Formats: sequence, structure tokens, C-alpha cells
Amino acid sequence: MKIYLSILFSLLFSTTTFAQVPVRDKQKEHQIRSMEQGHWNFSPDWWYLAFHKKYSGAYTKWQWRGLKSGWRVHFDESRSNIKTVGPRREAQLITLLLKEKIVETERKKIEELNKEEIARAADRNVDLVYGKYKELFSDMQSAITEGLTYCMIRSKGKMSSSIKELTDRNEVITSNIAYLRKTGVGYELENVKREKGFAQAKKDMEELVKKVISLARLAKAYY
Repeated sequence: MKIYLSILFSLLFSTTTFAQVPVRDKQKEHQIRSMEQGHWNFSPDWWYLAFHKKYSGAYTKWQWRGLKSGWRVHFDESRSNIKTVGPRREAQLITLLLKEKIVETERKKIEELNKEEIARAADRNVDLVYGKYKELFSDMQSAITEGLTYCMIRSKGKMSSSIKELTDRNEVITSNIAYLRKTGVGYELENVKREKGFAQAKKDMEELVKKVISLARLAKAYY
């Protein structure tokens, strides 16, 4: 029984040891290195000359080596109809990396544009300007209303045509202000444009106040 166990362990040990010994195939090594990027060489040389000449670029050349002089097989990549794949693979890799870089650059540009558009959309949906003009517009509207009312009472309706003209002009100005204040879908106006619109409305309303004052002075002088 001990003899059988000894033989069994010996077989297992020898099998494990054999499995760990690296096996080197020179023929496959030459072929793989040639096909990838290593030196251009194949083995066995006469076999490749006879059966794979176009593939390997094999040719014969006389070499003097004393008593060992004779024809020797050489391999020339320029004579091969396939060439190494390493350079092509490197070129493909460079092209791929370049494409990835271009795609990443374009992605960043689109991302920046999206951020800008989101910021503009948020800006269009919030009126941040009217508060600066609100009190001024309210005071001028009060002055216009009181002035036109004074003209109507003072002239006993005789200045109604002039009053109507100024009233219509005031309605146009206030309608423009109301439009500038609107937000949401269909009223996407950036605050920079709102600022310009409110500034123009302020200028128009100030001109209207001057006309109302002039009309009130005229009413006081003649009626």
C-alpha cells in the first residue's frame, strides 16, 4: 500500500513540475514578432521559401563562410505582400485618439453652450429689472393722471381732444411696460433687453409728463 501511495505522489509531483516548465516555440515566436513589429524573420527558413514566399518575402543569397559557404534564406519585409501590422495598428490608434480628442472638444463646447442657454433661459423667466423703475413709473403715472384731471376740470371739457391724445399716448407706454414685465412661455425676454425697454419707457413717460405739465399751464392761463 505504501508503495502505491509513493508512486501516486511521485506521478502527481512530476506532472505539476512539468506543467510549470515554460514551452518556447521559436517558429511561432518569429512569426508573431514579424507580424507585429519585431524583426522580420521566419522559421524554418527553407519551408517559408518553398511554401510561403509571398507571405514572408523570402529570397536566397549566396554567403561565403569557408567550408560552410552556400545559399542562405533571407527575409525582406519589402518583398512581402502583407507587411507588419504594428505600424498600421499604431496609425489606427493615433487616429482613434485624435477622434476621441475631437469628440471630447466638441462635447465640451456643446456642454458650455447648454450651460449658457440654461442661464439665458433662467434669465428670461425672471424679471430682475422692473423693481428699479417701479417707484419712478408710479410717481410719473400719478402726475399724469392728476395733470390730465386738472386740465379736464379747469377747461370744463374744452381741452378733451388734447387730453385724449395724451391719454392714448400714456396707454401705449403703459402697455409696453406691461409686455416687458411678462415672463414664461412665449415671453422669453432677457433682462438686458428688459433694461433697454424700461429705460426707453422711462424716457417716453418723462416726455409725456412734460407735455401734461405744459397742457396744465395752458389750462390755468386760459380757463
